[in-house]
Amino acid sequence: MGRVKDKVILVTGGAMGMGQAHCELLASEGARVFVADMNAELGEAVAAGIRQRGGRAEFLSLNVTDEAQWGSVVEQIVQRAGRIDVLVNNAGILLMKPVHETTTAEWDRVFNVNVRGTFFGTRAVVPAMRQAGGGSIINISSIYGLVGAPSACAYEASKGAVRLFSKGCAADLAPFNIRVNSVHPGVIETPMTKDLLADPANHKALLGTTLLGRAAQPREVSAVILFLASDESSFVHGAELVVDGGYTAV
Repeated sequence: MGRVKDKVILVTGGAMGMGQAHCELLASEGARVFVADMNAELGEAVAAGIRQRGGRAEFLSLNVTDEAQWGSVVEQIVQRAGRIDVLVNNAGILLMKPVHETTTAEWDRVFNVNVRGTFFGTRAVVPAMRQAGGGSIINISSIYGLVGAPSACAYEASKGAVRLFSKGCAADLAPFNIRVNSVHPGVIETPMTKDLLADPANHKALLGTTLLGRAAQPREVSAVILFLASDESSFVHGAELVVDGGYTAV
């Protein structure tokens, strides 16, 4: 217990799925968590649940594609908590379509959330982290930021961008003691994948070469987020942490 005691952590897309699991685990380890999401009802419920269990959590409304909202959210956190120690850029969307069926609007929407949102968030927290003497930025990419697969070109391109964006930021922000790393989950049981995994044929195709033969639970990814948020990872910088049950190993 207490691996991130008193750290101030902002998690985007925190209202459900992996984001919810990240918020709950970080809070259980002593962090003051700000749950950011567009879904106020679910986000408030996550924060309330954490408080009921004795943790510290607050909900903040955030559309990660809105630059002005990022400024407001960061300002609110600094006013309330005095600083930001960790940002988890978790918010993301999935589009399963082959390249020749993907519309320009769909491509732009995926990049606006997955890439533009990550850029806005990273840039927004840098002044606060510099003032605090450092911090940790954790960007959620995917195994599809490392390897290709059919019917996911826009998603794969966006997550590949997050991967290299993280490395570039690691180079830019090292002088300020701000660590930046990317996490690459495999197939996770979340609301985003629920319908796909429910179909037996899709289930088998999605798992692909996963050596452990199953999808992960969100908390299994959250354990890696906790490590990167903690001081245990003080020399982990510009890295790719793969949490895929062996999907990319063969």
